Amino acid sequence: MRRTFETGAAVAALLLLWELLAVVLDLEALPPPGTAFAVFGRDFLGPLGWHLLVSTYRVLAGIALAVLTAVPLGFILGRNPAADRLAAPLIYLVYPVPKIVLLPVLIPLLGIGDASKVLLITLILFFQILLPVRDGARYVPAALVDSVVSLGANTRALYRHVIWPAVLPEMLTALRVASGTAIAVLFFAETISSQEGLGYYIFDALSSWAYPEMYAGIIAMGLLGFLIYTVLDWLERRLCTWKYL
Repeated sequence: MRRTFETGAAVAALLLLWELLAVVLDLEALPPPGTAFAVFGRDFLGPLGWHLLVSTYRVLAGIALAVLTAVPLGFILGRNPAADRLAAPLIYLVYPVPKIVLLPVLIPLLGIGDASKVLLITLILFFQILLPVRDGARYVPAALVDSVVSLGANTRALYRHVIWPAVLPEMLTALRVASGTAIAVLFFAETISSQEGLGYYIFDALSSWAYPEMYAGIIAMGLLGFLIYTVLDWLERRLCTWKYL
């Protein structure tokens, strides 16, 4: 209840600031929030809802692929020093490169559809997940591992009951941080190489000077980011209960 109240208060404060700016500036490019939300409600079951669905699919597919690939590799590198030494130079070489620069490479290879956007998001999230999982698996106390093994735990049980709980909070935190970056990159990609998605919807509205539609798209993109962040926060509270004892 307290969290809901705090979120509602933050939204109310943001809308009030928006309303004040719209009144003070009195610009066509900054309509009041009521106008933008009216367009949002009107188009949600039409074109805006479809573009929101497309962007949501791209983000969720990218998150799923990144988790499915980065977590197992992080386990391997974290628990196998020899493999980590071999992979570390490649990781440190590729990780600092802004993944958005790969978009001109992905578009000719995969086209302007979903595949290039999903792979771009996957690449962004992959390293954001890989490094915390690797470090979390690496620094699990040896005494804890030895005690579990001495009780008869096999490799599968060790990863399930010791390694996985140790890295899960770091992985979810990394996902929360990186999801905002992924949505921002998706917006950029959809504005220059797509005919679907919120980025396309917003930029198309801007090109037509349809400012209420543009802000409706911004509201939808903000809602997408908020929902993803909220779900990840809920998962952490459900799966990492020991953090809140």
